[in-house]
Amino acid sequence: MEEKDKTIEVMKAAMEKEKKAKEADKSADEKIEEKDDHSLSEENTTLEDNEMTKNHQEDETKDEVTTEEDIQTDSKDSEKKSDEKPSKSGKSLFKGSKNKELEAKEQKIQELSDRLMRTMAEFDNYRKRSEKEKSQMFDLGVKHVIEKMLPIIDNFERGLGSVDEANKDNPIVQGFNMIYKQLMTTMDELGVKPIEALGKEFDPNFHNAVMHGEDENLGENIVAEEFQKGYMYNDIVVRHSMVRVVN
Repeated sequence: MEEKDKTIEVMKAAMEKEKKAKEADKSADEKIEEKDDHSLSEENTTLEDNEMTKNHQEDETKDEVTTEEDIQTDSKDSEKKSDEKPSKSGKSLFKGSKNKELEAKEQKIQELSDRLMRTMAEFDNYRKRSEKEKSQMFDLGVKHVIEKMLPIIDNFERGLGSVDEANKDNPIVQGFNMIYKQLMTTMDELGVKPIEALGKEFDPNFHNAVMHGEDENLGENIVAEEFQKGYMYNDIVVRHSMVRVVN
């Protein structure tokens, strides 16, 4: 029994020793794994840091490049703007000078147009005045000729008025009467007409009163007798009628 117990104790001790050895191996393996994991994590961390650093450097490089490009772009824009400003100012100056030239030309055209209109108006007034003067001169000339012919007409009328009834059929008297009628027809065609006076109201524009009398059969201010016929040429009085006015 004692040997059997010793054998059991020896087996238990061997088993415990073996167990402890296994545990020691396991702990060693775990330490090795932990060490490996730690080294791997450190390597990963290092790689990540390197990548981050690299990325950061690349970003900085890009930022620097971008900044340089922006600076160049800004400088180009500023140069372009500086180039554009003079061109715009030049255009504005050119436009201003062009507008001034156009205004000057328009003003000159307006002045010439006004001068032309005034010249045309003056010429039209001169033409009308010349025509009026010409017409007046013509009328004055005709009036002068008629004035010279009126005494002849008066003499025809006096001569024919002094013929008695017995001599009216005389060929000479009839010849003079025909000449007188032809003369009066020609005067009428020229626009010369006698002024009506007998029985008309006295008008100083056409009549010249040389006598004044009384007549109950006539009204007031009436021409009772005509001593000399008056004549008109169109609207011009060539000679006033010499009359006697009554009442």
